[in-house]
Amino acid sequence: MTDPTPETDQAEQDLRLVDEQVARVLQAAVRPRPVRVAISEAQGLLCAEEVVAEHALPGFDQAAVDGYAVRSVDVRVEGDEPVQLPVVGEIPAGSRQPRRLQPGQAVRVATGAPLPTLADAVVPTAFTDGHPAKVTVHRSVPSAAYVRRTGEDVQIGDVAVRQGDTIGAAQVGLLAAVGRAKVLVYPRPRVSIVSVGDELVDVDRTPSTGQVYDVNSYALAAAARDAGAEVSRVGIVPSDPWRLREVVEGRLLMSEVVVVAGGAGGTAGDEVQAALSDLGEIDMTRVAMHPGSAQGFGRLGPDSVPTFLIPANPMSALVVFEVLIRPLIRAARGTRNPHRRTVSARLLSPVSSTKGRRGYLRGQLLRDESTGEYLVQPLGTSGAHLLASLAEANCLVNVDEDLTEVPAGEQVKVTFLAQRG
Repeated sequence: MTDPTPETDQAEQDLRLVDEQVARVLQAAVRPRPVRVAISEAQGLLCAEEVVAEHALPGFDQAAVDGYAVRSVDVRVEGDEPVQLPVVGEIPAGSRQPRRLQPGQAVRVATGAPLPTLADAVVPTAFTDGHPAKVTVHRSVPSAAYVRRTGEDVQIGDVAVRQGDTIGAAQVGLLAAVGRAKVLVYPRPRVSIVSVGDELVDVDRTPSTGQVYDVNSYALAAAARDAGAEVSRVGIVPSDPWRLREVVEGRLLMSEVVVVAGGAGGTAGDEVQAALSDLGEIDMTRVAMHPGSAQGFGRLGPDSVPTFLIPANPMSALVVFEVLIRPLIRAARGTRNPHRRTVSARLLSPVSSTKGRRGYLRGQLLRDESTGEYLVQPLGTSGAHLLASLAEANCLVNVDEDLTEVPAGEQVKVTFLAQRG
């Protein structure tokens, strides 16, 4: 192996650290303006208001089980002697007819039915003989037994859903329960994905010599959806500067993030940068990571929309997306921690990495059932172009910039990818 030349050393020193680039990108995160939507459309979005209950939940004292509404003092069973009470009526769920219970009486009630006045407990049917006219009670019940009290779940003035909460199924149900038909939410950030290259053809065509399928617009669009974005897959745009500028300028007006795949590295990257230069400043740099070192980032258009120029290689493009673009989307959504979960795992095979660059290597994360220890098997570490190995991976193995070889058995930092299945 030959020693690096001074020019190579200088080039490595000029690389921007990954953490510095991530910080620059996250500073550009802008949360979309809140919008009010029907609660049926709010699932998965972040709540943008404190939803204060204007109605108690439940709104009235109600039976928690099928049984008999009673005064608890009237059903004190002494020893083996049951208590008998006349049944003076029946209240089904949904009844709006007020009823008053007299001492020494019982009223048959269904689950969810309003309790009659003076009743303070419900005797479950299983504690009785179930008689419709004169019920025999075999077990005592204390006051408030099998009763859902007014406001027991939520009281008037309580915060039902907090600002910043992710609205899931339970939150949708709670909003409905307190009578909210609409809620203010932060919408999903709109992300536009553009693929640049005269060599690209869409998947419904057969490539001729020198042509390849457009992988990036499909893969990156899927990754952006997984991150929680509303995605517009623009598809293939020719490298003609006027046409490229026109397309990107249009997307800036309707996006919170724009991603141009094939816009970084080599002559093609220079041409893309030149075509977009009058839309704003693009910082073309090399980041101390591999794959995906060559990349560009800027805030373009009148709204200073975060715009990424990333490599054409699909593997590199997806890694850049994971490291930089996904956190920006998550931050724009208002996620408290925009980064994926990381753990320490023991390597099952040795790995090599590039000096001076943080390596992001494909891997399969496992867990030892007996010890709970995380184990990681590297996949396809010999080339940045191996997209098939990324499809098999469920994690990225992070190799520090100062390491070139990590032997089997060593602990490494591992970043989770989306779960499959």
